[in-house]
Amino acid sequence: MSHLAANLTALQLHVAFWDYNNDSIITPVEIYSGFRDLGFCIPFSLGGLLINIFFSYPTTLGHSWLPDPLFRIYTDSIHKAKHGSDTGVYSSDGNLRLMLFDEVFEKMDSSSPEVPTRIDNTTRPETERREPSLGVGDLFRLHAKNRVAADPAGWSFAAMEWWTTWLLLQRDGRLWKEDLRSIYDGTLFWRIREEREKNGQLHQGYGWQDWLGGLWNNGTWKTWEIRHKDRVKVKAEKEL
Repeated sequence: MSHLAANLTALQLHVAFWDYNNDSIITPVEIYSGFRDLGFCIPFSLGGLLINIFFSYPTTLGHSWLPDPLFRIYTDSIHKAKHGSDTGVYSSDGNLRLMLFDEVFEKMDSSSPEVPTRIDNTTRPETERREPSLGVGDLFRLHAKNRVAADPAGWSFAAMEWWTTWLLLQRDGRLWKEDLRSIYDGTLFWRIREEREKNGQLHQGYGWQDWLGGLWNNGTWKTWEIRHKDRVKVKAEKEL
């Protein structure tokens, strides 16, 4: 992906993962294949075809007034598909506005300092400064704050985007700032596919097994809370 970065906007980089043959066109088949490569199930990946249905024509306007009969997305004019009621992190040209990105976490991150830092293969010390993040409640408040009048399409697109992002990225029930930053420039998609090809799965995100297993075994869909309690319990047992 590095060879693309110099010539593309952040929004173009965000969608470049789905352009499998680098022809600046994303077909419905490529959308489906991209979601499957990210680990989404078949029904969800089929639902991703709504992206082509809704965003094909806006990007086609960069080339023709006539709709594309194949519902292809043209990445060189992807900025024309930018919708309302969003965070404004992408400019009208598709560039990344980092000040607004930082502002999202400054205003919306409601977690307390006692929330544990993210846990990964190299667990950080508990005393380290907590990385900014957004929980489910924060995302609802962010979505509500950004809704503008008479824009049901923008409300719906924003809700779908945040829902998909949370399903893909949540770790310990939160979206972490650096993960979300790499979503905006698209680098995370390539990393996820590489990890899945290497290890067969990605050890984060939220799927139907988390939801069903959490409700069945623990009576809650918030499986990250159960995992955190288990980690605390194991740590306490080791200290005894």
